[in-house]
Amino acid sequence: MKFGTSGLRGLVADLQGHASALYATAFAEHLLRNGLVRSGDRIFIGEDFRPSSADIASTCIGALQRSGLNPVSCGALPTPALALYAMSQNCASLMITGSHIPADRNGIKFYRPDGEIDKDDERAISAIAAEIESRLIDLTPGIAPSEASGAIALFRARTGNILPANALSGLRIGIYQHSSVARDLLAETIEAYGAEIVILGRSDAFIPLDTEAVAPETIHLLKGWAASHRLDAIVSTDGDGDRPLVSDERGEPLRGDILGLLVAQYLAADSVVTPVTSNSGIQKSGRYSVTRTRVGSPYVIAGMNQALASGKTNVIGFEANGGVLTGSDFHLGDRSLIALPTRDSFLPVLVSLFHRAKDGSPFSSVVSALDLPFSTADRIENFPVESSASLMAHLTSSAESRSEWLRPIGEVGSTDLTDGLRVTLKDGGILHFRPSGNAPEMRCYVEASDEQAAKRLLEQGIAALKGWAGAV
Repeated sequence: MKFGTSGLRGLVADLQGHASALYATAFAEHLLRNGLVRSGDRIFIGEDFRPSSADIASTCIGALQRSGLNPVSCGALPTPALALYAMSQNCASLMITGSHIPADRNGIKFYRPDGEIDKDDERAISAIAAEIESRLIDLTPGIAPSEASGAIALFRARTGNILPANALSGLRIGIYQHSSVARDLLAETIEAYGAEIVILGRSDAFIPLDTEAVAPETIHLLKGWAASHRLDAIVSTDGDGDRPLVSDERGEPLRGDILGLLVAQYLAADSVVTPVTSNSGIQKSGRYSVTRTRVGSPYVIAGMNQALASGKTNVIGFEANGGVLTGSDFHLGDRSLIALPTRDSFLPVLVSLFHRAKDGSPFSSVVSALDLPFSTADRIENFPVESSASLMAHLTSSAESRSEWLRPIGEVGSTDLTDGLRVTLKDGGILHFRPSGNAPEMRCYVEASDEQAAKRLLEQGIAALKGWAGAV
């Protein structure tokens, strides 16, 4: 078990039972020790649809009850809906989810009463867990009263303020539902804005959907649906509904940072916080300052807080996976959008569809008009952690090591070591290698002047990673 880019993650076999009770107890003790909650305070619990989530949630509820808190169940709902509701009640919360990773893994996302925990909180919770690990921890499951309807109602009210009434009229939108916990609410929301919806791919079995590196088989599905149903776009989310997937009329997925850019323009943001993995063209695409961070919502939130402290008033953050965070309230004519400083998929989905409806051109043309460098990404699953650690150590050890390893691909121009290795080649192409913070995976992000050059560079990058793994 370890904290990744967002929350605690690990194999279900390791998380169920002792570990989930241990970390729920450690979180409660951290909150109580630091005066963030008092004994008897409510704490909200949500879960996604993966098979292990309900069991882990009941174990956490029991542990929290024995720690002196008063758990309240919100059932299966999107992570941003849980976070919004808990923050509105000035209460802490836990979301049982592994997000986009396979069903044999799961995780827990932790929220203080004021929002997501940060890296200092993670270290403190881990230290308490280590401190109490030898203690005999009661694993008896708990039962909690439900406030699911209240949480959903508040989130529905927020999403209903994002666009003008009937803003999506005339669009025909596919909803790829799979096993996303957001599937029904997403369909309801888009239909309420006037779009015609087509339900696609609903599944009782859990399907991991990575919105940052969309699998070839998923793209094949999207392309087939787009053609056969004559769709203007297809939308979806990852398992817990905090990362969006939007494809154009051809079924081609849009990069998440493009969705974030569209939101920044729509909200007239004066400050954008985004990781180094996001498109390098974002800086010149709006009237806002841009802060680059390491990958992970805690780093983006820290950057948003710094922007607010410096006097910025319209602050958003977004990641290459498409999740958009709002650090401030926004006023949209007679409507208000309250701040939600955690990843949300509904805001970028709705805003991107509104751009398509307002423009009237095919979605692919709307994206082309942004005139950004072409970017794409992929990952190698089951990449041994030892291999990724040794590669990063090798590449960050010296300029000579980097140049030698990358010589078959191109000549190194400049290097950014903010998070993994991001290299700008002398021909202008960008390669970024980064171990996943959530799973044993290696990710490769690329940018180039056109689609073919980017795909070629991505193939070279993935081949180099596979070569390293085979040699170690």
